[in-house]
Amino acid sequence: MTEMSPGIVQSHTGMDAIEWNILGQTYVPKAKTDDCFSWHATLPPGTFVPPHIHPDQDEYLYILEGRFDFLLNGVEAFGEPGDLIKLPKGIPHGIFNKSDQAIKTLFWVTPTGPLYELFWALHNLGPEPDPAEVVAISAAHSVDFLPPGKSK
Repeated sequence: MTEMSPGIVQSHTGMDAIEWNILGQTYVPKAKTDDCFSWHATLPPGTFVPPHIHPDQDEYLYILEGRFDFLLNGVEAFGEPGDLIKLPKGIPHGIFNKSDQAIKTLFWVTPTGPLYELFWALHNLGPEPDPAEVVAISAAHSVDFLPPGKSK
């Protein structure tokens, strides 16, 4: 069991100086225990996370900068700085940066599950990874991407 140690993770650092390139987005892990995993994410303009489901995790985003567009269980929504986005386990959701600026947010999931390992598996797959490979890797780590056009 991984327990949390007290302390401050400075704004410009993450765990063990890790910085992942996940499909053109930058993820910096901030804290990880068996119960919770958090990371800072920067999504450049035009990037997105296609509709998917976390069958065993609740996911949250606290938006720091920019405007996110979401597809939440088939319904379009948006979030801006200061908003908390709640994505319950089993609910399909997609996350999109349709703006012309980078978006910054703090993500966290509970429980941690295999998401930390998924990010290592997706790190630096290249500028145009094979979508089937991304879907297969993600499914092996308990994140299920939905077929194109399916959001519910």
